[in-house]
Amino acid sequence: LDAAYKKIGQQITVPGFRRGKVPAMVIDQRVGREVVLDEAVNDALPRLYVQALQDNNITPLSRPELDLDEFEDGAVLNFSAELDVKPEITLPDYEGLEAEVDDIAIGDDEVDEQLESLRERFGSLNPVDRAAADTDFVTINLSAARDGEPIEEAQATGMSYQVGRGTMLEGLDDTLVGMSAGGETTFSSTLVGGEYKDQQVDVTVTVTAVKEQELPALDDEFAQTASEFDTLDELKADIRDRLIRGARVEQAAAARDAVLEKLLTLVEVPLPDSVVGEELQARRDSITEQLSYAGMSEADYLESEGQSEDEFSVDLDKRVRDAMAAQFVLDEIATVESLGVDEGELTQHLLRRAQQSGQTPEDYVKHAMEHNHVPELVAEVRRGKALAHVVESATVRDASGNVIELKTLQPDGTYADLAELEAAATAAQDAPVQAESVAAPDIDPSADIQVLGAADFIDVVEDPQPGQASEA
Repeated sequence: LDAAYKKIGQQITVPGFRRGKVPAMVIDQRVGREVVLDEAVNDALPRLYVQALQDNNITPLSRPELDLDEFEDGAVLNFSAELDVKPEITLPDYEGLEAEVDDIAIGDDEVDEQLESLRERFGSLNPVDRAAADTDFVTINLSAARDGEPIEEAQATGMSYQVGRGTMLEGLDDTLVGMSAGGETTFSSTLVGGEYKDQQVDVTVTVTAVKEQELPALDDEFAQTASEFDTLDELKADIRDRLIRGARVEQAAAARDAVLEKLLTLVEVPLPDSVVGEELQARRDSITEQLSYAGMSEADYLESEGQSEDEFSVDLDKRVRDAMAAQFVLDEIATVESLGVDEGELTQHLLRRAQQSGQTPEDYVKHAMEHNHVPELVAEVRRGKALAHVVESATVRDASGNVIELKTLQPDGTYADLAELEAAATAAQDAPVQAESVAAPDIDPSADIQVLGAADFIDVVEDPQPGQASEA
């Protein structure tokens, strides 16, 4: 009440009294005791609500609906709050989980595909005096018109295109086959973007040059030109090794997902329907925005994915529920395991996020600070560490029954020395750790970005906290 009288006293003018020095009795006479009581209650409710949450160890997931009992002057203030809260979870035994992933299989065709791509990089384009054929490169001018009126945004000059790629307008490849330099023809096609998206237009194509691609022979000389190796066999062996290393990284990601999926089958997470609904709508809005930016309709997207609307909705609902359940479970594991986040870990995560968003680290940190996203970024790292802890204790086998070694796998797909890793881990444990109350770090743009380790386990649990989806 004292605070209410003081606030109202600053707002009213009473002859004979300085602003802010008006006695309570005079304020009652001027504005009414009821106004003062309303001001006091409105000021006290947020504080009392937060205190009630803390006293009852409740984590809110939604805004409360407050119901204030009829209040009389001098009586006790009673109110109730209805809201969605963080579900209570009984964790299963998450140590020593078992999961299975596919085998790593690198075939000769994959090696040959990489070799062919390398040949194309070292190939030459030679002008030819003949009609264009499949795989030839042509230089073309394109212009589209509708009802005889040129479409300004559908014009291109001096474009290089490989016949048969199938990456341009429908019908272009068939039209180009048989055309020579200086030739011009018009065909009908459907635009895939812009103002006239999905509409039939007349496209005029002019060929200004035809070039044939000449590829180098696959021999030792090519290996010496295209790589640091002396023989073609050595080059092939290196390509196979790189493919295997890449497959190991992909297999590790699959192992992470499989362990998390197994964990979620062992625990029941009661998710509030209203919170799930809000997150579902936020996801749909985000997908719609992305499709619009890409010039696709939802129908186009569903067709490309081979899904019906019902199948898409069921799949999205499951993904949202799994992501939310994973957040709550991993948060609980992080608490049980007393996992904190030090400044270096947060810095690495911020760098990774900045790179993914296409922003500079400085701009990304500024945006995160301005929109209060840092706590959620800290939570993402913490969840990643919790999942890394679970995966590290798990036994993951491939389809052939071989145990997948995850602890020593490096970002480049090679294996590190276990003794060196354990020594580094011991040194890290002995170092002082700054836990969750991490200050915003200074970002070094040249710092390395971790690909594996705890950071790599963040991808599957980085979804916005429920209730913050649209802002995140």
